[in-house]
Amino acid sequence: MKGTNSNDHREKEHIVENKELNIWEALIPVIILMGMLAYNIFYADGAWFGEYSNQIILLLGGLVAAIVGFFNKTSIRRMFEEVRENLNSVLLPIMILLLVGALAGTWLVSGVIPAMVYYGLQVLNPIVFLPATIVIAAVISIATGSSWTTSATVGIALIGIGTALGIHSGMIAGAVISGAYFGDKMSPLSDTTNLAPAMAGTDLFTHIKYMSFTTGPTILITLVIFTIISLNIETTGSADVSGLLGTIEDTFAITPYLFIVPIVVIALILLKTKPLVALGTGVGLAAIFALIFQVEVLEALSERPVSAVINAIFTDTQITTDNDKLNELFSSGGMAGMLWTIYLICCAMVFGGIMDGIGALSKITKALLSIASSVFGLFASTVVSCLGLNIIASDQYLAIVIPGKMFKKAYQDKNLAPENLSRTLEDSGTVTSVLIPWNTCGAYQSSVLGVGVSEYFIYAIFNYLSPLTTLIFAAFKIKIRTIKQVKSDIQQ
Repeated sequence: MKGTNSNDHREKEHIVENKELNIWEALIPVIILMGMLAYNIFYADGAWFGEYSNQIILLLGGLVAAIVGFFNKTSIRRMFEEVRENLNSVLLPIMILLLVGALAGTWLVSGVIPAMVYYGLQVLNPIVFLPATIVIAAVISIATGSSWTTSATVGIALIGIGTALGIHSGMIAGAVISGAYFGDKMSPLSDTTNLAPAMAGTDLFTHIKYMSFTTGPTILITLVIFTIISLNIETTGSADVSGLLGTIEDTFAITPYLFIVPIVVIALILLKTKPLVALGTGVGLAAIFALIFQVEVLEALSERPVSAVINAIFTDTQITTDNDKLNELFSSGGMAGMLWTIYLICCAMVFGGIMDGIGALSKITKALLSIASSVFGLFASTVVSCLGLNIIASDQYLAIVIPGKMFKKAYQDKNLAPENLSRTLEDSGTVTSVLIPWNTCGAYQSSVLGVGVSEYFIYAIFNYLSPLTTLIFAAFKIKIRTIKQVKSDIQQ
């Protein structure tokens, strides 16, 4: 992909050397950053500085790094230059994130997401309830780009249905979470799926394609295990989803024609269309379909249907039904809903830019490379770092952002294409967050589903198999793409 994230741009990137700085001084900003994050989570309930605590803490970490740099003979001009370069490198991902928000809003008001929920719920069968739960959660999560929304809506319904069938709630929750996080990883609508390639320096669809090599086998193994479990447990009662189906039918005009929109977007992606074009087409088509199929829904949102579509693109949209379980699913933040993640990316670029400018990244990456001298050691170090940040920082975004910036140069030095890093960040950062009880994801999922982390942990098979799969691929050098291979593909 050409632009700020092109290969030409990446080749020009560098990490500043600073002989005046030692490894302990380089670690000072990181240690203070981790300390502030820990205080924010454990003592300030995640709201030390309000809604944007993580962003402010990253900026404060950047300030500490600047002070360290000042005392080690680094000019302010050098720091600002590196910050500017970092911000330039994420302009395209930010534009994609805004389109992702618009896509989510238009897919809601057009009925695309409700149609996926409607038809997905109908495949339920008590005999294969658990694998069906994975598939349903995966489809909804791919459509919405959010594991949280999936769990808070369809997940709650599936917990209720499965419990009525006499299935252990931990099994159901594990199936819901496995499917939801599979969809979260693979959906171009997901903020973490956009965040990981932005940190590593690759593009969205290359990241998704490369991630499928490890994610595909992992979800297949998960499905096989849950199928075996499902066939060996006794169920009672019936899977009655008529209430949910009735509410969806009463609210939206449901028709298979709505699937034209996601099919077109998927086709464009497979044809390697530029992300902005593919996503923009998805927004435009969904807007047209909304005006054709969902006039009543649009009129309920605004006196002018066109205004309702525009609002769905840019701002919050809430479609209220008589079923509380569906109300959260039938809401979207539009482009405005992506601002939190965009601010996080920008603040991370400031922190990373200053760390780069003072020479701290060079010192840290060299220290890491001295420990992890092999390719496998580099992958293992990345996995451990992501897991550690999920435990210490209690936030999956930071478990992607910080290792992504820290390890980027190390992967380049090993002649590894950036998609190796972006894939490893998601395989170990995104999915393991839900396995930590005090992590924001673990706390959220256990609260929403009403099932403790300790109850669903062993059944969240996809989540703990993902980092193991990426390490197996690294150990046996399976689908480990090099920078030389990338250049060869471009020349062809």
